[in-house]
Formats: sequence, structure tokens, C-alpha cells
Amino acid sequence: MSDNRVDPSGNTEAFRAFTDQTPQEQAPASKTPLIIGAVAVAVVLIALIAWLVA
Repeated sequence: MSDNRVDPSGNTEAFRAFTDQTPQEQAPASKTPLIIGAVAVAVVLIALIAWLVA
């Protein structure tokens, strides 16, 4: 009679190989949207102050 159970050592070895992999570093996020947003806010604030003073 054959054994119908699957040997878990193959799966365990594959899992260990997966977990031993070093994660890849992600590229740093672009700061361009932040800079554009800050410039837009500064322009709006300057325009608001100029309108209030005039």
C-alpha cells in the first residue's frame, strides 16, 4: 500500500529559502509633489496677504 501523504520537507525547505531571502530596498519616494505643493501654498498665502494689505 502506497503512502498518500506528501512529505512536508520539500515545502519546508522551499519556505525556508523564501524567508532567508533579503528584501529588496525600495527606491526613495520623489519629493517633487511635496515641493510643488509647498510652492503653491506659499503663492496663495502671499496673494492673500497682498489682497488684505491693499
